[in-house]
Amino acid sequence: MISRKYLYLIALAKEKHFGRAAAVCNISASTLSAAIRELEREVGVAVVERGKTFTSLTPEGRCVLEYARRMAASANDLKQALAKSRSGLTGRLRLAVIPTALTVVASLTSAFSRRYPMVTIEVLSLSTPEILTRLRSFAVDGAIAYLESANAEDLATQPLWKETHVLITAASSALDGRESITWRQAAEIPLCLLTPDMQNRKTINSVFTGLGCRPQPTMETNSIISMLAHVCAGSWSSIVPRSVLDLIGTPEGMRVLELTEPSVVWATGLITLAREPGSPMVEALTDEARALAGIFDKFE
Repeated sequence: MISRKYLYLIALAKEKHFGRAAAVCNISASTLSAAIRELEREVGVAVVERGKTFTSLTPEGRCVLEYARRMAASANDLKQALAKSRSGLTGRLRLAVIPTALTVVASLTSAFSRRYPMVTIEVLSLSTPEILTRLRSFAVDGAIAYLESANAEDLATQPLWKETHVLITAASSALDGRESITWRQAAEIPLCLLTPDMQNRKTINSVFTGLGCRPQPTMETNSIISMLAHVCAGSWSSIVPRSVLDLIGTPEGMRVLELTEPSVVWATGLITLAREPGSPMVEALTDEARALAGIFDKFE
């Protein structure tokens, strides 16, 4: 349904190395190189920057790559549609998720798996910029992230849940006995936060900036599990979405304080590429997300 030359180009762009790309495609490096040259003759432009080793694609090559990815995605959509008409949806669902949504996303994947048991599901924990890059290159089918990140026209969104943030601290900390804390007060205590490249950290920073506060976290990590462990150790407090604790519960030896002044709510949801016609896999995922959003709304 799509010429192998274009699939080889996609592999080369991903691996950035002729030998590795050839191995992925189960062909020799010389066969891959010959196919790329044939592709260049076919489209009439140089696709790869020439050198002893792969360096990059030319600007024209990146344009060809974009169309190749679209063709490959459309071919895969057709296979899914035909398979679905015969025996039900099959294949692999690739879902990218921001770290703070990894616990709640299980509600979506479990519901999807019950309805489509022949689909294998892959969940990747990624930062928002990497999520959007992979989504636009058809490397993932959908993403769970803050909806404020998906304002571009090429993206479609389905809200899932709204969440507030809470401060977590060791039960033995100086905050023991308190039920709440203001954002200004939180800025003055030792904090362990996600790294600055994470969207969750950016949203937290925006609240502090709006209040004129400049907290200085003394511990940063890109892992929610690492964050919880460091808070339990007793030297730090942290700010996390309440949804992180709703599913797994509050770890032993930890207290949860409401964050006040201001009370801030963020919307999290499913982000997909806005494509017509849509992928059968994405359409099925969106339907499950829409149903789940209705369930979440009942508990808000």
